[in-house]
Amino acid sequence: MANVLNSKTEEGPEPDTTSAQTSAAPLLTEPRGGLPPVVADEEELARVAAAFAAGSGPVAVDAERASGYRYGQRAYLVQLRREGAGSALVDPVACPDLTVLREAIADAEMVLHAAHQDLPCLTEVNLRPQRLFDTELAGRLLGYQRVGLGTMVERVLGVRLAKEHAAVDWSTRPLPEDWLRYAALDVEVLVELRDALEAELDQAGKLEWAREEFAAVLAAPPKEPRPDPWRRTSGIHRVRSQRGLGVVRELWLERDRIARERDLSPGRVLQDSAIVEAALAMPRTSQELTEIKAFTVRLARRYVPAWIKAVNRVRDMGPAELPQPSPPGDGPPPTNRWADRDPAAARRLDAVRAVVAEIAERVVMPTENLLPPDAVRRLAWSPPRTVDADSVARHLREHQARNWQTELTAAALAEALRSAAR
Repeated sequence: MANVLNSKTEEGPEPDTTSAQTSAAPLLTEPRGGLPPVVADEEELARVAAAFAAGSGPVAVDAERASGYRYGQRAYLVQLRREGAGSALVDPVACPDLTVLREAIADAEMVLHAAHQDLPCLTEVNLRPQRLFDTELAGRLLGYQRVGLGTMVERVLGVRLAKEHAAVDWSTRPLPEDWLRYAALDVEVLVELRDALEAELDQAGKLEWAREEFAAVLAAPPKEPRPDPWRRTSGIHRVRSQRGLGVVRELWLERDRIARERDLSPGRVLQDSAIVEAALAMPRTSQELTEIKAFTVRLARRYVPAWIKAVNRVRDMGPAELPQPSPPGDGPPPTNRWADRDPAAARRLDAVRAVVAEIAERVVMPTENLLPPDAVRRLAWSPPRTVDADSVARHLREHQARNWQTELTAAALAEALRSAAR
């Protein structure tokens, strides 16, 4: 780490935190070897792939998206670093198929921070890893309270990463040099962070747990599209009538069509709050619609004719065409209703939650990383007919719990369920 600790030292705010305190840790300002050029053609991509194939050790990988600006979650920059190869910045718009790079590092472990965020867009460009080390997930298993990359790099390695470009529009072309430098530095010490965290996991007896978690992240199937994604509109709980729900649906679908066609983030076209206000007000004319403040924003106002047509379509719908209330899910009801609906289940929930909290405190990690919260709720709501450690372990595994999790918790949870039934 001598080459890292010799970086220029600057005073500044602690990254990834709301604290007003300053840090004396050195601030990384330049990648080792300087800022690499952006790879934007197949010839350069092949050159980088050959260099990374000749490198050694894990490969640090990161991706920058533009979800606050563009439609979807595609990558607009991919950053990589490997010992012996240095750093690379790849433009996945100009080079949308990174198969040659994936094949060059096929046997290497990829190191990502918060892999669940980047794996979908990396998969789109054919750069999905075969082996993974997730530094954010490692931090959670070690009980770190704050697991942002900047915070962990400062705590574990004693250096700082600048984070001022975290929310910029990465679809911008050409990308400014200071943005590229920021992006390159995100993988600058990621392998060093990985090595330090692996040593901590090993010392804490959690390394095998982490490996099981990393494998589960890679094995997880892609998320299925929601059948009614419009039901996720923020604030929809305020809309009580079926016709109002119809307005939410039609405006959401119209917004999605426009956003897709223009390659814009849906929230930039029309905010969720505007959709909900229109569903509550049921405006009849364009003038009434633009009296709603959220519809006076430039992009929203441009499509006022489309919005009012959507509202009026709902006005003309028959009852059968209107959306029904949300169908019940296949899981238990909200836990705040358990005491009234099933007091015995509420007692079981209190008992198993207490066990999970006690074990999580003992092994020093968040309860949600010790066991999936949904698995805990389902166990309390509908426990096995015969309650013992084996049946509880099977129940938990059926609901995404890993082997290390069931080994830690199944026996204690079985006892808690039996005690709650007495």
